Amino acid sequence: MIRFLVNDTPITLEECAPSLTVLDWLRTKVGKTGTKEGCATGDCGACTVLVGQYVNNASGECVWQYQAINSCLLLVGNAHGKHIVTVEALTEQLSPLVEAKLEQLHPVQRALVECHGSQCGFCTPGVVMSLMALYLNHENYPGKQTVIHALGGNLCRCTGYRPILDAAEKMYQYPSVERLWQGQMEQLEQHLESNESTPFLCAPISDNSLTEHELSQNKQRFFYLPQTAAELIALKNQYPEAQLVAGATDFAIELSQQLVQPQILISVSQATELSRLNITEDALEIGAALPYRQFVDAFCQEYPEAKELFERLGSEQVRSAGTLGGSLGNASPIGDPAPLLIALNAKVELESSQGTRTIAVEDFFTGYRTTVLAPDEVITKVIVPKRVAAMKLACHKVSKRLEDDISTVCLVLAVTLNAEQTQINSARCAMGGMAAVPARASHIEQALIGQPYIADSFTQAGAGVAQDFSPMSDVRASSDYRLTVSQNLLTRIGIEFCQAIAVTQIAANESALAPAPQSKSASESLTTRIAHASL
Repeated sequence: MIRFLVNDTPITLEECAPSLTVLDWLRTKVGKTGTKEGCATGDCGACTVLVGQYVNNASGECVWQYQAINSCLLLVGNAHGKHIVTVEALTEQLSPLVEAKLEQLHPVQRALVECHGSQCGFCTPGVVMSLMALYLNHENYPGKQTVIHALGGNLCRCTGYRPILDAAEKMYQYPSVERLWQGQMEQLEQHLESNESTPFLCAPISDNSLTEHELSQNKQRFFYLPQTAAELIALKNQYPEAQLVAGATDFAIELSQQLVQPQILISVSQATELSRLNITEDALEIGAALPYRQFVDAFCQEYPEAKELFERLGSEQVRSAGTLGGSLGNASPIGDPAPLLIALNAKVELESSQGTRTIAVEDFFTGYRTTVLAPDEVITKVIVPKRVAAMKLACHKVSKRLEDDISTVCLVLAVTLNAEQTQINSARCAMGGMAAVPARASHIEQALIGQPYIADSFTQAGAGVAQDFSPMSDVRASSDYRLTVSQNLLTRIGIEFCQAIAVTQIAANESALAPAPQSKSASESLTTRIAHASL
């Protein structure tokens, strides 16, 4: 049995298909057809809904936090204890037979109407819900870049982006609207806070959609939702063949596109210990079921160079659901986190009924979509060491689209320098999209270690790419393209690294020792010398 809210209506389900998504359930079971199906793969955002979770905030208070999520990737089983808000909730008090006045609309909807932000209208409900997430999480207009970032997962097929951006600014100019859906939220809060929740949280959701023949063949399917690591490990020990799922941002595509029907699904999404971020003196310990959105800020405080890589890892909706544990367990050769974790010498903790073991992320993958995980093991956390002194880090992703796209090549390089910053003492280079598994580039690393810290050292090291990898040719790129891009990325990294040194040193020298040049502006002279220093 699972319980959740849809707008202000409490829902209790005892039976449903474990592979059923919230999108299909909304449209086919309860008639909430405002949520649209576009791609059913998490790319277009037409199915975006708000998902509220009752959590402790920074002050220790239990509050509802809302974020935009693709309902086509959200399994109904993972909705337990959540508040699902659809586009109908924004004006639910209005009769569908009566034309609403502008002032009766929610500020998000009113702004879109007044700014002409809807054309054919198919993608509009998803746009509304992404803007609604902004509205709830920002008291004032957060700025154009924040809005663009939040709408990165919503594709307007009519290319009406400018009016949508205008509406995002205008929606803050109307009188503030607080909470639109009181309904049964207090009862759900009491239920989640009570001890009554424990007995049914681990109970399976059985599938009543099977035929009599399937039932006679004992093919009934189940969905388990353990609430603790102990419950999770016990279930995996009992059902070693079970499919584990977290945010399902990749696995749900297999369910909807390839019609995969696993007999037993075990969701790790609500196992308490796997949903924590623990920052120690030496490391970031990231729970395997903690969504990207909840740890990326802390990660990027330690490694700000990784910010763009995480921002390009799917859309805001995907990052609100996807997890590191899911990405590693999926073992895709083009998963973006793996090269970053390998370059940073991160480790992964695995646990089973036999105990716990910790291995390096680089040793986790054994082949195409295969790992060292034993049948009864689960990923519990990823351990990322804190930054060491004199580290330089570069993260580059090459893809056909800037955002929300799979990597053609992902390259992450971490080097450490001597005290004078004149020589490379160590190097760890990892790449994705170049082999059957994300892997280190050992020849590139050896070509860098002990070399002078100049741009040419990185260019020369790039020649070793072909010794480390023999990439395949596919629809995304040819083998030659991947090799050439990788070599060019090493050259780019060398220029970026060493140009930063040049700017610092030249600026200091000019300030302390030299008068401003007479024939050129100071900026022109500085630019020229930086260019020479970088070549």
